[in-house]
This record gives sequence, structure tokens and C-alpha cells, in this order.
Amino acid sequence: MITILAGGTGSIKMVRGFAAHDQEVTVISNVGDNYWLYGMYVCPDIDTIIYGLSGILDEEKGWGVKKDTNNFLRQMEVFGEETWFRVGDRDAATHLTRTNMLKNGKNLSDITQWMCEKFAIESKIIPITDNTVETRITANGEDLHLQEFWVKHRGRGTIEGIQYVGADKARPNPDAIAAIQDAELVVIAPGNPLTSIGPMMGIKGVRKELTKNKKKVVAVSPLIGNKSFSGPADKYMEAAGIEVSVFGLAQFYADVCSKMIIDTKDKAQKSKIEGLDIRVLDTKIKMQNKIAEEALAGFILKQLKL
Repeated sequence: MITILAGGTGSIKMVRGFAAHDQEVTVISNVGDNYWLYGMYVCPDIDTIIYGLSGILDEEKGWGVKKDTNNFLRQMEVFGEETWFRVGDRDAATHLTRTNMLKNGKNLSDITQWMCEKFAIESKIIPITDNTVETRITANGEDLHLQEFWVKHRGRGTIEGIQYVGADKARPNPDAIAAIQDAELVVIAPGNPLTSIGPMMGIKGVRKELTKNKKKVVAVSPLIGNKSFSGPADKYMEAAGIEVSVFGLAQFYADVCSKMIIDTKDKAQKSKIEGLDIRVLDTKIKMQNKIAEEALAGFILKQLKL
């Protein structure tokens, strides 16, 4: 079994890549992005994995349902509501169903499992916790939910702080811990280390469990050079005082992983990273299509002899 820590729009590519090799894949999903919208509980990272594995993901946007309509949003505009969070009609049905199930006493793990069955997904998707964790950004003196900062305000302004509110009190999902323990390989997907992976590691016990199992943990870089190839990882790393490079990333993950996959363009930093007692493998890491997804996953499996 391969367990993947996933968050952000790029993680689904890594998940699909391994699934294409007929691997038994378990996904541990970030919940720090979850957001209450119009009374509905939206779980972007979980839904992106579900939509991606079921073949209905809008590949162009990287989120939401392909060819979705926007009648719901148009009506919300008529009612004078803000519509900066572009939820489609079919997507809204997912959020509404989830919210009703939560109100009827189901937890997020049970709901996610039920949805996987409804979408005929064989892979297991496990929320890192059933408790509430919110990634919040302080920018220009204002405290904002990550969705507000990145979507509503388009990431404008200087980031002054990143917090995982509720992480200190959250209980890690026992199934997630078991998935780390039982896996042949644990992959930290090339998600944003601060806002996609960080909220999971901020939950008590998760980072400790990864450290205990670090011999089988491999991190895939979301950076090429000093830029993230998808999303704003570089911006958040800089704000957190982490060097924006694969070496800076390696320092951030040094206690939890024994291997790192970097792009061949960053090969010059290989020996420096290996000084942190991390084995480095280099290849093309940018997953621009399904062929590239499968190729990267195949490279990892071959190099690690799995």
C-alpha cells in the first residue's frame, strides 16, 4: 500500500500517477482549506481527489466539476450575495449533501468514505482529522481564512503570519495514523508545504508518526529553482522564513523524510541536501499531463524497488 499526504490542486496528479500503476493507494487529505459557504461545508482538497479519481475534475481549473453550470451562483448574485468562491451547481450538490450528513451526526471520515462509494472510487481517502482545523493568514494586519486570502483577495498583500487554528486541539484520524504505519511507502505530495501539508503536520502526533516511519517517507518537491511550478508555495515559504529552494524544503522536511524527489534542473543542490541525511533522486517532476503523472510515479516505484 502507498499512502499519500495530499493537499492542493497538484496532489491529485501524484495520486492518479500511482493509481495508474495499479497500486493500492490511500490518500490522507488536508482539511485546513475547508470553508463554510452559504451554510454549506466545502472541503476543496477532499473533493479535488474525489473528482480527479472519478474522472469528472475540471482539469483546466484544477478544481471543481468539468462542464459544470453556474445557475446557483447567478441566483445568489440576484440575492446580493458575494460570489467570489466559484462553486458550480454539481459541486454545490456535493457540499450540500455533506453538510446535511454532518447535521445528521455523521463525521467527515464516514461521509468521505460514503462519497467514495457513490463515485465508485477504489482508493481510500481519509481526512487527517474529523475535528476543525483552519489555515488562517495574517496579511496587512487582517486575519483571513486561507480561502479569503487566496481566492477572494487573490493573494494580494504581504503575508505576516500563518496559523493552523484548532490543530493543537485536533485528534488525528486513527485510520490516517494506521495508513502511515502500514504503508510500504509514504509520499508527501508536491503540495504547498505551508498550507497543504503543514496543517496536517501541525496536528499533534502526525509529525511524530512520520518521524518514526521516516525510512519509508519520500517528499516530492513542488519547486523548480526558486519558484513553485503550480500554486504559491514559494510565496508562503518566503513568508515563513524558509529558504525558497529544494534545500530549504529539505530542511523543512528533514525530520520526517529520508528521501526527496527533485527536478533535474536542481541537481546541483543534491549533495547539499544529502548532507541532511536525505537520499536525493532527480527527474522531471512537472506533471503537465497524465503521461507525466504516470512517468513520475513509475520513476519513484522503480528507484525505490516497489
